[in-house]
Amino acid sequence: MAEISFELFNNTLVQKLVGASDSNLRQIEQMLNVEISTFGNQVNIKGEAKDIEAAKAAINILYDKVSRDIEIGEQEVKAAVRICGGAHSEQEAQSLNEIVLKTKKRYIYPRSATQAAYIQEMMKNELVFGLGPAGTGKTYLAVALAVTMMLEGAVDKIILSRPAVEAGENLGFLPGDLKEKVDPYLRPLYDALYEMLPAEQVDKKLALGEIEIAPLAFMRGRTLSNAFVILDEAQNTTPMQMKMFLTRLGENSRMVVNGDLSQVDLPRGTISGLRDALDTLKNISNISSVTFTAADVVRHGLVAKIVKAYEEKVKKQRDEE
Repeated sequence: MAEISFELFNNTLVQKLVGASDSNLRQIEQMLNVEISTFGNQVNIKGEAKDIEAAKAAINILYDKVSRDIEIGEQEVKAAVRICGGAHSEQEAQSLNEIVLKTKKRYIYPRSATQAAYIQEMMKNELVFGLGPAGTGKTYLAVALAVTMMLEGAVDKIILSRPAVEAGENLGFLPGDLKEKVDPYLRPLYDALYEMLPAEQVDKKLALGEIEIAPLAFMRGRTLSNAFVILDEAQNTTPMQMKMFLTRLGENSRMVVNGDLSQVDLPRGTISGLRDALDTLKNISNISSVTFTAADVVRHGLVAKIVKAYEEKVKKQRDEE
């Protein structure tokens, strides 16, 4: 067991940081298996050396947030611990903590080191693949960066797309015209936009074509310039569909392609276009991929456990084959 003590500058901010009945500190203790006590503005941490360093870095990140008048709750504490656990040093953790996406309705921060790396890769590269389970923020963060870049004038359009694969359902039996049939598949993209922009702005930009949400088939024959283009659920594309989509990339545009290769809904025996693209494009520069795991799930805590259980089941099945 090791022990460190350090001081934070402002007593009032420390009270905001620790939370009611020190609830935020108790959460850090539970996540990192350390013991934390405070006396005024002095913090004392006991535990294994690497866990102490992660806890200290997390506390400093939370202190930085309260000093900027950001309210601290359970999700912010979890995010700080995830970032510090995934960073190689406290300095790197602080650097990751400074990443912020500014939309009209909220500031959006990464909630894990992988999320931070994902945002950095999307900022740096023209084509990024986001891989991993549901609930890790792949689509949400891509939409957030797209909105941020549009508000800054870096792109003129946001184009969001999904393949309309019938996951156990038949589109032909659903009521309405084609748009009404495919809208339920595109609903998560609408939801993300309405969380980041006022509803009237979303509706206006949709009407003007500045934001476009469409099934993948609608991309054929187009060149997408000055745009931020996101393909969601990409594991459900065929190799030909994926090639068609990727070759739409135009000047001053960037693409983000997200998917979960453990959730392919294509007919049995059909190769996923996402898996094929990763293999085909692996040696090309300016293309990056970021892989999320169950540890990055930012939904309800039970979701992370469910995802992990399925991952372990698949791994066991592979080992037995």
